[in-house]
Amino acid sequence: MPVIALSVIVALSSSEDKHSMKRVWRRTLFYTLTTTVLAVLVAAVLYLVIAPSSVYTVTPNASLDAVAGISYGRHLLQIIPDNLVKAFSECQVLTVLFISVVTGLSIRAVPNPEARQTVRHFFEGFHAMLFTIIGGIVKLLPIGLFGFIAVGVRELNANTSLQGMGAYFLVVTLANVLQGIIVLPLFLLLKGQRPLRIFKGMAPALSVAFFTKSSAGTLPVTMQRAETKLNIRPEISRFVLPLCTTINMNGCGAFIFTTVLYVMQNNGFTITPTLMLPWIFIATLAAVGNAGVPMGCFFLSASLLSSMNVPLELMGMILPIYSVIDMLETALNVWSDSCVAVAVNQDMATVAQAS
Repeated sequence: MPVIALSVIVALSSSEDKHSMKRVWRRTLFYTLTTTVLAVLVAAVLYLVIAPSSVYTVTPNASLDAVAGISYGRHLLQIIPDNLVKAFSECQVLTVLFISVVTGLSIRAVPNPEARQTVRHFFEGFHAMLFTIIGGIVKLLPIGLFGFIAVGVRELNANTSLQGMGAYFLVVTLANVLQGIIVLPLFLLLKGQRPLRIFKGMAPALSVAFFTKSSAGTLPVTMQRAETKLNIRPEISRFVLPLCTTINMNGCGAFIFTTVLYVMQNNGFTITPTLMLPWIFIATLAAVGNAGVPMGCFFLSASLLSSMNVPLELMGMILPIYSVIDMLETALNVWSDSCVAVAVNQDMATVAQAS
């Protein structure tokens, strides 16, 4: 939760006060939200078409009935916190995102430049410190992951069917592939750009993203290729790409949407278009708050389910195949970051020529 919060706060508070940078910020945010919503919509269509079957044969119980009885309107109203500490301790993702957005925008609005810079540096330093800590935690993850997988395997029983897992995996994979080879190239074509040229220029960065599974770790390569091969101005690339690394998560949005609905389905919920619609926006908002680190989407999805009291046993079965999903997601995220940077660079060049 602290990493998610600090990522959003640092991203929102880092834009400069100059008019041109405000314009860059607005366009980056618009393209980010647009591409992420499109990625989630692709996942939604695929989920309806492929309709993955449940792994478990579930008999709804009282606890599930209680969860199912909670309306989305009431759940959204609960986003506004009455206890800041409780929001973090109970992993209330949407509440934490709400707090982070308000904090980040408030920092930008501080009238005193020196005070604004001091507060911003505090959050940036705290953010860097947490990423250093995470580097050590990641080294211990294999032990924890082994236990998580063991628990998931233990939960398998006679009523378990693995056929649905294959369909679930197909939905997530196809959503990433179609977003990468159809939606984003169409976005570039609409901006008058050649997708193949941009893909070739960013290929080394996409390869690093695929194997490291970290868009934040790929950022130096992404910026270098964007400036040298795509001729994106440094003042654009060094603002847009770090910002996109934090908030532009096309692959994560598709994964959160598909995974949350699939786990809910396996715990007795009936998945309908009416239920899916709010999750298109919830998954988009949650993806914006995801940290650009390995397995960030997985734990974020688990946190969303936990906040709704949905059992997490199925996440243990998703975990073994998540490594492949994470590779595709990260490559897609960096590819989307590159597309957004190209679009913003072109828009700013057009504005400069017009003025």
